[in-house]
Amino acid sequence: MEAILDFFRGADGLTFLSVYQSALRLALPILALFLVIRSARSLLGFRREPEVWAWLRLATGELLPVTHWENLMGRRKSADIVLDFVTVSKNHAVLSRQDDGSWMLTDIGGKGKVEVNGRQVLNGPVDYGDTLSLAGLEMVLEPVSKEEARLQANSRTRAGKGNSPGLTLLLLTVFQLLVALELVFNRPDDRIPVVTSFGITLGVEWAMFIAQKLIHRSGFEVETIAFFLVTIGLGVCASANADALYKQLIAMGIGIAIFLVLGFCLRDQEKAKRLRLVAAAAGILLFLANLALGRSINGSRNWIFIGSFSFQPSELVKICFILAGTSTMDRIVTRRNLWSFVIYTAFIGGCLVVLNDFGAAAIFFVGFLAIALLRSSSYPSAVLILVGVGMLAVLVLAAVLAIRHFPHVADRFSGYGHVWEHPFDNKGYQQTKSLMCIAAGGLFGLGLGNGWMQYMAGAGASDTDLVFAYVCEEWGLLMGVMMIFALAMLGLFVVRSAKVARSSLYTIGASAAMSILMMQAILNVFGTVDFLPLTGVTFPFVSNGGSSMMSCWGLMAFLKACDTRQNASFAVKLSTKEGDKA
Repeated sequence: MEAILDFFRGADGLTFLSVYQSALRLALPILALFLVIRSARSLLGFRREPEVWAWLRLATGELLPVTHWENLMGRRKSADIVLDFVTVSKNHAVLSRQDDGSWMLTDIGGKGKVEVNGRQVLNGPVDYGDTLSLAGLEMVLEPVSKEEARLQANSRTRAGKGNSPGLTLLLLTVFQLLVALELVFNRPDDRIPVVTSFGITLGVEWAMFIAQKLIHRSGFEVETIAFFLVTIGLGVCASANADALYKQLIAMGIGIAIFLVLGFCLRDQEKAKRLRLVAAAAGILLFLANLALGRSINGSRNWIFIGSFSFQPSELVKICFILAGTSTMDRIVTRRNLWSFVIYTAFIGGCLVVLNDFGAAAIFFVGFLAIALLRSSSYPSAVLILVGVGMLAVLVLAAVLAIRHFPHVADRFSGYGHVWEHPFDNKGYQQTKSLMCIAAGGLFGLGLGNGWMQYMAGAGASDTDLVFAYVCEEWGLLMGVMMIFALAMLGLFVVRSAKVARSSLYTIGASAAMSILMMQAILNVFGTVDFLPLTGVTFPFVSNGGSSMMSCWGLMAFLKACDTRQNASFAVKLSTKEGDKA
């Protein structure tokens, strides 16, 4: 290895290496741009025609398509199945598809009776050919024909069509090899952990890609974006603290395991419902443990230490929170389970206030709003939004009290917007040094391992809370923009997919997960550049932190489940029934 390094350094020790590093500073942002654009074209270029799972034939002969697994029926214009009939209530009933292909009809409190074959039901099964009646309006449930199912499957966008995921992953591999090579040149003492960590990452991503190919899944763009951000995070970690690389690898492995297990559980909604109850209980236990055993770091008592190992329970509770909040439509539009979720949300908010973790509280609040706004029916929505307003008021009050009684919180808020007036104290030291390092990095950066951010930011926050500045200094502003662009692209994908997602579980889960990830990025970036007060929130996948890494991979499972492209998501079972859609 030393001989190779000496060869690249050249006779004067600098010539070839300097040329190589200058070229690499230009090449890495270009490769990153190609990676993100290829993934974006594949994720955002699919057709958004809704799938038809059954038909409702009215007495007039008109056919109404059933386009979701849970369908709100009523006179409301926003209903999934609009029944413009005077006796039908705005929100009258829900027609839901079960995992085995059967159907259920649920009365959600409409003024008229809900009947199946003349028999009143509150929540009962429906077979093809049965007559459904809502306040006297009759319709017959009819199946989609085999030919219709075949034509729909053929018309759906196939994942990777025109933008091969394999080629995109190959570009990512080249990107990773170039990053690893530069780190080996610039950090020769750390070459063993660098080579090991990047080698394991390469092996894991290609193993996942091949495994999905073997089960006939062709979509890998979500994972590619995640591994792209992970690669930047490994580069930051190697530059700032190479000893932490192995810890990040272990966290990545655990996170990927959560991603795969959760993704396969989402294939079966009944299993997902049972898992939600377990997850809700786990979230409560994690916070109770945090309250009892938590230790304070930088003013927030959100860490639990077990020997030399430490983790933040609030990061893992994000996954539990979304699982507890996502529900199939028959539960969303009725009062069932509503108050339990409200109480669960209030418990989480109260714990975060007690733990003095207002950054996490803001993130959970955004996740709560995403779930509340996606719930249907006026009563549950009103209750949830009212609770959201109450939570916001409590958080504002708690923040005011924290500013008055906790000096570090007061410093962050009093220095907000005036950091250049306090460049040498706690009110502005971190942000002013971050802005200086961003400016020093320019568009293409100083080179991996050549920055001064780790020495200037203080308190070990350079590769966590202030990681955006770290990336901009060493990798360049263009790479920092690519990080944001990658997450924004995933957000657009969720927005496009939500309208045609098969189940409300997938729609709400993906939207809430993406809201949390985007809020993290916003708080991290805007706090670093003094657009918002610094909250100590990590950037997804990039910041050095095992708990954050595991949480982000878990949240990605909800995004994967929302993918409705042909054979794209392992979180949707391929049907073995003839004529059924995959």
